[in-house]
Amino acid sequence: MAFTTLKAAATALLLAASAMSFAPGAALAQSGTDTPAQTPAPTQTQTPQVVEMTLGQTEAPVEVIEYASFTCPHCQRFHAEVFDDLKKDYIDTGKIRFVYREVYFDRYGLWAGMVARCGGPEKYFGIVDMIYDTQKQWLQSGEPVEISNSLKRLGRTAGIPEDKLSACLKDEAKAKAMVATYQQNATADGIDSTPSFVIDGTKYNNMAYADFKEILDAQLAK
Repeated sequence: MAFTTLKAAATALLLAASAMSFAPGAALAQSGTDTPAQTPAPTQTQTPQVVEMTLGQTEAPVEVIEYASFTCPHCQRFHAEVFDDLKKDYIDTGKIRFVYREVYFDRYGLWAGMVARCGGPEKYFGIVDMIYDTQKQWLQSGEPVEISNSLKRLGRTAGIPEDKLSACLKDEAKAKAMVATYQQNATADGIDSTPSFVIDGTKYNNMAYADFKEILDAQLAK
């Protein structure tokens, strides 16, 4: 998936976050239903921390950063067809440090990221797997309330209580911090499509496992 103006997309999401359009309660209000919007959480004075989500050894000789969107079909295909081999051959063997950075094209991708992060780093990649494995199903309706409920079901499957999931999805300050972090990182790395990869500072577009292996083996041989 490609996007023409990264800054414009991020700015639009930041404006939407300011209007509380990320919270399921706000989505209900915008859809014209009779269900009242949720009351916004109190304003936080300290910007929430957006933790970098990583796999593998910190001191691994090669670093791979993936930029991906939870609503991107090409990203789903990469995780279905390439990631397991990459993890088995390079992450689990200590050859690479893998960093996953979320890209947000829309509020649904942001909601998915908020649910994935709700259980902390320990649960994050397990929830990411579920989000990609069921991408078509939770996106199918196209309705904000249905999508938020489907994502919360995934969170509950991962053992996160309903009240905690609701609080995570209504955290406006965290949503803004996540979008700002995405914008800063993606702009710095020149990201213009998903999935994209930065391997030891060099950017690559989506690729098959054989191409990934060739690049990584060359880096490891240096």
